[in-house]
Amino acid sequence: MVGIGIDQIARLAAEEARKEQNRADGGVFGQSRKPALTSGIKEKGPSSLYIFSEDNIVRRNAKAIIEWGPFEYFILLTIIGNCVVLAMEQHLPRNDKKTFSEMLDRTEPYFMGIFCLECLLKIIACGFVLHKGSYLRSGWNIMDFIVVVSGMVTMLPLDVTPSSTSTVDLRTLRAVRVLRPLKLVSGIPSLQVVLKSILCAMAPLLQIGLLVLFAIVIFAIIGLEFYSGIFHSACYNPVGEIINLSERPFPCSNKSSSTGAYNCDVPGTVCLNQWIGPNYGITSFDNIAFAMITVFQCITMEGWTTVMFYVSLTVDNVFALHSSYGSLGRMQID
Repeated sequence: MVGIGIDQIARLAAEEARKEQNRADGGVFGQSRKPALTSGIKEKGPSSLYIFSEDNIVRRNAKAIIEWGPFEYFILLTIIGNCVVLAMEQHLPRNDKKTFSEMLDRTEPYFMGIFCLECLLKIIACGFVLHKGSYLRSGWNIMDFIVVVSGMVTMLPLDVTPSSTSTVDLRTLRAVRVLRPLKLVSGIPSLQVVLKSILCAMAPLLQIGLLVLFAIVIFAIIGLEFYSGIFHSACYNPVGEIINLSERPFPCSNKSSSTGAYNCDVPGTVCLNQWIGPNYGITSFDNIAFAMITVFQCITMEGWTTVMFYVSLTVDNVFALHSSYGSLGRMQID
């Protein structure tokens, strides 16, 4: 028993000696002393714009401002105010503006100045694009940058002469202003989560869209088979003018009126296949593109009765019903 106790004491003493040796060499976990001596020194990150280091007073103040709560609320209120101004604009022909619209236009430089200040502070605080976590590494910041740059370009003068007061009217770039309300999303994280969820749900919706497109193509092909070229006939007088009982022209047919097709009732008129067709030929089944547009018009329940009326005027009612419902019946049986 005494021997066993001495052996245990010897083992404990050896373990304590090894622990002391480990502490002397570099710590309990076998780490070297050098990291322990330098762990208190913070490694400096990359500089912003190759000018402002992390300990630069300008960069530190820029970070403090963009992380300051009142500044964030101020930017959100500015975005909301800009959205209200954009909604109250009145667009008149030939760039005519009312007095109220001119007052609203005077607010544009102030909004752009605030947005440019926000963009500049974020670039100084985070860097521009080269290192991780920089300004343009975020998709929301890319959108903000596009809005700011496009707004600045639309405010550039037409020429460089001092007497010039006109501005470049770049309609395409002014249209980018519709993205400004999305700056609210970039400033509110909860809205970002909602928008990302909507974008993630777009993939299943695209599959449903493909199913609807497949159905449209099927019925467009049916329309090509039965109704191709039937909407180009109209009632013409000897002078070559389209004459109808109504204000708008509509198709006619040379078939017997007993079948339900429409014959020219106006004396001196004849049904000729020379008309471009309803809606400048777009509402027709002449090709697959126009047929798909016509079918889409019908499934939206907007103007489908007009298409049905045109078909019943040019094709006898018995054939129209048999071809339409008969083809649907064959599809269901197959």
